[in-house]
Amino acid sequence: MNYRHAFHAGNFADCMKHALLIWLLRALARKDSGFCVLDTHAGSGRYDLSGPQAERTGEWRDGIARLMEDPHARQNPAIADYVTTVAGLGLYPGSPRITRALLRPQDRLVACELHPEEQLSLRRLFRADAQVAVHLRDGYEGLRAFLPPKERRGLVLIDPPFEELGEFDRLLAGLQEGVSRFPSGVFAAWYPIKYRARVRAFYLAVAESGLRDVVATEFMLRPPNEFDHLGGCGLLVINPPFRFEEDAAPMLSALVESIGEPRVSQAVVTRLVAE
Repeated sequence: MNYRHAFHAGNFADCMKHALLIWLLRALARKDSGFCVLDTHAGSGRYDLSGPQAERTGEWRDGIARLMEDPHARQNPAIADYVTTVAGLGLYPGSPRITRALLRPQDRLVACELHPEEQLSLRRLFRADAQVAVHLRDGYEGLRAFLPPKERRGLVLIDPPFEELGEFDRLLAGLQEGVSRFPSGVFAAWYPIKYRARVRAFYLAVAESGLRDVVATEFMLRPPNEFDHLGGCGLLVINPPFRFEEDAAPMLSALVESIGEPRVSQAVVTRLVAE
């Protein structure tokens, strides 16, 4: 409830998450039939990187700012779609704003946000937009309320703030709940990497959970275990579309090249569970 993403908007973790999100949305659009996106922790939708919250941390300067300043980023086919999409949307876009920009007339977005002010900003952003529904609701509750979608095709993005202990457990329970209701859906779950042991335990729990067809992508800016500093982040993808693993690797490598720390940062794509 207290988390405000404006402090972290546009940082390296956002770059990784949103680049992969765009790829997943493009993959769903390969078929003509409509799809639904459920964004469980949607935020306010867009962020002013010159505002006081973003300026206080300045994290965006080592993220999206580096990409925009890199003359090779727009020419790199692995991340050009992400860079040009963000550049065309003005204020740094959160996941619901990016999703809306890529929806076709037959697609729709359901966005959940529990913080009242963030939800109000999101509602204002999408007022009178028939393809977007905004709900003041806990994201995990939204998995039960909105799945399966009527389209029977879609993406579920779970991006919790990880403010509370036990969030990895809640995330896994949410994934199990969501997949049980929407087995054919694509699920993408973001998580921080601060302590490697916690992430290893999460991966083991996923492997033993009964979930199938699971891929973990990681962008490590620096080694983990640096107290509470964010060393890296991951995006766990269930039911990844065709060629996700092959395309995710060069995308993450391109991000490492543009915004990573030389000889320290790295990217990894790992299949945790077979199809």
